[in-house]
Amino acid sequence: MHDILDLDRRGVAGAFIASEEFVEAADSQAKSLGFSPFRAFVPHPIQNKTDAEMKAIAEGAFLEILALLEESGEAVP
Repeated sequence: MHDILDLDRRGVAGAFIASEEFVEAADSQAKSLGFSPFRAFVPHPIQNKTDAEMKAIAEGAFLEILALLEESGEAVP
């Protein structure tokens, strides 16, 4: 979250992707920093997934992430 905040302060659009296990932690940290970045959450756990499973997770999150970027007004190639 600190990295995304740093990017935001520099005028660089940023977002993060984490597993659903970290929703509450992200909410708490965003509140303490006074910053609510664009974020997407994927199913947990991810550390034991194969490359093919990770690709499926990424593809499943793609439209949500694209929508976040479009909503933010950022240029989407």
